Amino acid sequence: MSKVYTDAKAALAGVLKDGMTIMAGGFGLCGVAETLVEAIREAGVKDLTVISNNAGVDGIHLGKLLETRQIKKMISSYVGENKLFAQQYLSGELELEFNPQGTLAERIRAGGAGIPAFFTATGVGTLVSEGKEIREFPNDPHFKGRKYVMETGLWADVALVHAWKGDAEGNLVYRKTARNFNPMMATAATVTIAEVEHLFPAGEIDPDHIHTPGIYVKRLVHVPNAAKRIENRTTRPHPAPQH
Repeated sequence: MSKVYTDAKAALAGVLKDGMTIMAGGFGLCGVAETLVEAIREAGVKDLTVISNNAGVDGIHLGKLLETRQIKKMISSYVGENKLFAQQYLSGELELEFNPQGTLAERIRAGGAGIPAFFTATGVGTLVSEGKEIREFPNDPHFKGRKYVMETGLWADVALVHAWKGDAEGNLVYRKTARNFNPMMATAATVTIAEVEHLFPAGEIDPDHIHTPGIYVKRLVHVPNAAKRIENRTTRPHPAPQH
């Protein structure tokens, strides 16, 4: 059965349901599955829990699902660029589970590796550790003398990832900084759906270049003209003309 679907709506057919948990890859607006997220908006599913480093910006990517109130809870690290995200959280309309960024990445990686929990020193003594198990490891010379908080692995019903290249078997290659949360999220969901900019027949991608093996990817959609957005454009000032 082919993993390649005609469009994002077809790729999501039979997968979406109210109350599900979705992982959304990307960092800021880099490496985000914007086409798949737009199809989720059009599908109208609600009460979603979304695991993502952030929620894009207002009106773009996950910001669109916040506009339509389809997201019930976010499990995130950074929310600073999305005003609607902040407004909904501060008003109590949106649940939010904050994570240190490295902890979020490791929780996702752990989920994909079948690891139910792990201990980290990050967040001990802060709000992040409230209500969680704290443990010391006095018998280990490398870790004794510090306290560690237990964090649980994360798993989703669906993971949405964006890749630069992919083949018909679902093997994926990410480009530059788009290789952020995408590889680990691809391993940590019941169904991983990828949108790819360049789609090739099976066997045409060098195996040594593959970041996500196709065994993790259930469905693909070809998005040849994906938008390349810049969250904050920063340029160096031009030198003054010499006379």
